[in-house]
Amino acid sequence: MSFMKKMTKILLCALCLFLLCTQAVFADEAAHEAVNESLPLWSMIPFACMLLSIAVFPLVKPEWWEKNMLKVAIGWSLLFLVPFAAAYGVGEAMFRVLESILLDYIPFLVLLLGLFVAAGGIAVKGTLVGTTFMNIIILAIGTALASWIGTTGAAMLMIRPLIKANAWRARKAHIVVFFIFTVANMGGCLTPLGDPPLFMGFNRGVPFMWTMKLLPLMLVNFALLMVLFAIIDHIRCKQEYAAGRSPKDMIGNEDAKEKISIEGGHNVIFIAMVILGVILSGVLPLKVDFFANGNGITVFPDVVFPYATLLEIIIILLASYLSMKTTKRSTRQLNGFNFGPIEEVAKLFIGIFLTMIPAIGILKVHGAELGITEPWQMFWATGLLSSFLDNTPTYLVFLQTAGTLGATTGVATSVGMVAEQVLIAISAGAVFMGANTYIGNAPNFMVKAIAEENGVKMPSFFGYMAWSFGLLVPVLIVDTFIFFL
Repeated sequence: MSFMKKMTKILLCALCLFLLCTQAVFADEAAHEAVNESLPLWSMIPFACMLLSIAVFPLVKPEWWEKNMLKVAIGWSLLFLVPFAAAYGVGEAMFRVLESILLDYIPFLVLLLGLFVAAGGIAVKGTLVGTTFMNIIILAIGTALASWIGTTGAAMLMIRPLIKANAWRARKAHIVVFFIFTVANMGGCLTPLGDPPLFMGFNRGVPFMWTMKLLPLMLVNFALLMVLFAIIDHIRCKQEYAAGRSPKDMIGNEDAKEKISIEGGHNVIFIAMVILGVILSGVLPLKVDFFANGNGITVFPDVVFPYATLLEIIIILLASYLSMKTTKRSTRQLNGFNFGPIEEVAKLFIGIFLTMIPAIGILKVHGAELGITEPWQMFWATGLLSSFLDNTPTYLVFLQTAGTLGATTGVATSVGMVAEQVLIAISAGAVFMGANTYIGNAPNFMVKAIAEENGVKMPSFFGYMAWSFGLLVPVLIVDTFIFFL
């Protein structure tokens, strides 16, 4: 795709700038940690500017932003990387770029692509009428699926039927907002397949089914959110009826209802392939010597592309290719499928991943110094940081911190014994609070993009936060009092 070619050219230019700025100095792990310790807080300014760009430009210059978001993302990245290269050496800068892109960004994007393509090949035909009750049913199904096919898989599978069912409404953004709260985030808390941070916990010794202990939290949250949703949706439905709109506008009469059926159901196989690729990337290093100890292809000093990650990417790309080749074009047309949403995520998250390098580095070094020891503190610290940073490294930082607290009972992990309630708090914070902002979890942005492509006028960045802080955060406060105090 053209945007990927542009991205490659820009990154090559960035590397050339590094070469012009300083001499190459290759570092070891101790040197990288020393750099993290010396990073000033102001090095996070480009990250803050990246977030502000995502929040402000779509409001003030929407057309310009749509055409130039990649340039803005790369621009803020260079504003961090060029001074960083001048201060710490081109070798260190190249290490950070390659580590972020090869080990984080590319696997992240490939996983989203695989689930996006496979789920986009499954079309629900027939008449679904978006009443309040039907919407709650769809949200419940998506939430239940998310822990088994991932929040991205469930979101991509269920968002189009939800939008289609509510085609008769003029105002339906609130439905998509609650979908992000539940299906794209909260629903992924019950297994390591649901959300990447939980899978990292599994890799560090947390038993696979242990995360089912988050079920009471999920049920309480879902029940509370559905009560709020029912109230808001009932009011919105009355407004639609008052304006002369009703489900009959979509279906005509009872005889015009079309039986529910599924096209492209074979794509479930390709979703399973994607999930298999993710599982193998975590299990093989523990079971097979060839994949153990981070074995892989050395692409730069201290940057090794693991064989397990390479296998995962190959499996996912194969699943994507097979899905595109074996699914009828008419089926994807029923979904209004195109690559616009994944392109938008690719453009924005290259800037997010690169500019958040100092934030993650500072958190790794100073996370244990924050004095956070109690479950409620772990819940909010992990959650609030996960709202703006990648929730996987945030989860790992606080998991490592919890492993040093000296618990004598709980869950035995590779980073030490972690008290069960503390681990529940860290896990719930990382998963639940990804819904606080659009950038808190990748499916959020993809759901937003798909909704907007289908004519749903979604809230702005700050407008969405008004919804999350007004509705979701009070529910999380209830969690605190019920489960963590």
